Amino acid sequence: MRCPKCAGQDDKVIDSRSSREGAVIRRRRECLHCTHRFTTYEEIEREEFFVVKRDGRREPFSKDKLLTSLMRACQKRPVSEEAVASAAERVTNEITGRFDREVTAQAIGERVMRELRGLDAVAYVRFASIYREFQEVGEFVEEVNRLATLPVPDKRQMALLSDSEEDQPQPRERP
Repeated sequence: MRCPKCAGQDDKVIDSRSSREGAVIRRRRECLHCTHRFTTYEEIEREEFFVVKRDGRREPFSKDKLLTSLMRACQKRPVSEEAVASAAERVTNEITGRFDREVTAQAIGERVMRELRGLDAVAYVRFASIYREFQEVGEFVEEVNRLATLPVPDKRQMALLSDSEEDQPQPRERP
């Protein structure tokens, strides 16, 4: 690993810890040339995974794009960056575990909305308004009313059933 301060390539690992529910390993390193300490992260490299958009286009899945959309929905809300990063990790793990090579944007959107509903109701409505492409105020009001009638999710429990039919497990494609 190249030192960010002196560009030396010799270092030693001082500390290793699991992070983000075991999906990432955080390592503290010390450069053997200048003794500068820095942190690196190791993550499992996933096979190429594609998202099928509404118009039929296919594009590579981007965890960063998912995280950005979650951060945008939670902007100026009392939701920590750590909670948003964990939510992105849970969504990524679930969709890459349930689908082999590709997933519909709709399945991702529904899963993200379920995650946001548990984090923050306002973030949920923000995301839903863009994801479901609300055209009129009435659609927005209907979604808020629907949210008000749903039971508040208990963060200590995992969901046994999904919130929508579209989110039901799809058969895996096998080559």
